[in-house]
Amino acid sequence: MALLISWRPSSASKISFPFIVKKTSHFKSAKMGSFSTNNISCSVTSSSASTMVAQRKLPVLLFDVMDTIVRDPFYHDVPAFFRMSMKELLESKHPTSWIEFEKGLISEEELTRKFFKDGRSFDMEGLKNCMRRGYSYLEGVEGLLKYLKENGYEIHAFTNYPI
Repeated sequence: MALLISWRPSSASKISFPFIVKKTSHFKSAKMGSFSTNNISCSVTSSSASTMVAQRKLPVLLFDVMDTIVRDPFYHDVPAFFRMSMKELLESKHPTSWIEFEKGLISEEELTRKFFKDGRSFDMEGLKNCMRRGYSYLEGVEGLLKYLKENGYEIHAFTNYPI
């Protein structure tokens, strides 16, 4: 049994995590469940395959990394790296180069050449360092992950980010 989950904290003062389950063809039927601990409450939707439920009582949780577990530095740190506003960055960068890179369609070297529409050069190593420094857990995530681990949940994380 597996879940694809993402959430957004609903407010800064009270931590609550409404989960959004991304259904795929593998998850045609679902049943709801919920749990809460230390100001963290969440509900989950899981596959109801009876044979898997008999083998494992708790679901396997799959978390997307960006803006689910950690903040995405692209929106916060990358414009500052280029000394631009987000609007200026979006207007000057190639419209598909980053997506192509995330999908593995172009190499890092090609991304460096294509990143800006006008072909200007930039410090790719500096950009990667900027992004690495920009990763931080979203509020409440560490506590939630600790709770899940301590209570026997099998947890995995995945991302399409190349860095």
